[in-house]
Amino acid sequence: MRMPEDSRFLRFAYHWMSTFADPLRLFRGLVRFPGYLIQMMQYRSIHGAEKVGLLDTHPCLHDRTSRTPFDRHYYYQNIWSFRKIAADRPFRHVDIGSKIDFVTYLTTFTEVVFIDLRPLEVTVERLHMETGSILSLPFADSSAVSVSCLHVAEHIGLGRYGDPLDPEGTAKATRELQRILARGGNLYFSVPIGRPRVCFNAHRVHSVEQILDYFHGLELIELSGIDDHRNYLENCSAEKLNSCNYGCGLFWFRKP
Repeated sequence: MRMPEDSRFLRFAYHWMSTFADPLRLFRGLVRFPGYLIQMMQYRSIHGAEKVGLLDTHPCLHDRTSRTPFDRHYYYQNIWSFRKIAADRPFRHVDIGSKIDFVTYLTTFTEVVFIDLRPLEVTVERLHMETGSILSLPFADSSAVSVSCLHVAEHIGLGRYGDPLDPEGTAKATRELQRILARGGNLYFSVPIGRPRVCFNAHRVHSVEQILDYFHGLELIELSGIDDHRNYLENCSAEKLNSCNYGCGLFWFRKP
């Protein structure tokens, strides 16, 4: 189901305003601030409570929620790909630009080479960091047996992370992923799926067919995803994901 035009305008306005100051967060903060002051005075009145100095106060006004908040795209894509990589147990895994916590967890069972434009300055056993671009990966042709690239390729060529502007950025990134993947190797890939468009400079949204066309040299083993209602859809249809406004496609490819 496509988003109504008035909803699209509200989302547009919110994205622009929140770049400088999140209006919803500001409103909620103003509403909750009196409760913070009341609670602080109540705490001060408790016998044995520490002294609360003004310069030591640190209001946290947005954590009292009825449910644990989380980003469903990243949550589901990480567990989806982690389980598959863990089941396969490659001797070495290559990740390009995915979330750092996901990449680090993979080191519990395999060597991991992590490639990103921005250096990751940590020391973790079995994690090998290399600064580089997804458009020019430091690997020979058909050399990587296991590769992941999650919620990354949609950003390439939009300048958001300091990369050069390029309308073909996502397509070029997918060609480079195909180049390094070994025969019989597995690629775990995710991008936003829905009405094809560029949301400059945040990301692009693709259709399932566009992604399959980009990876025409690979075999699709599984298509899963997350829909607009934040539901995880295992082995779903392309039509289901294409009907989203901003869904997430989880693609498991293998190189013949």
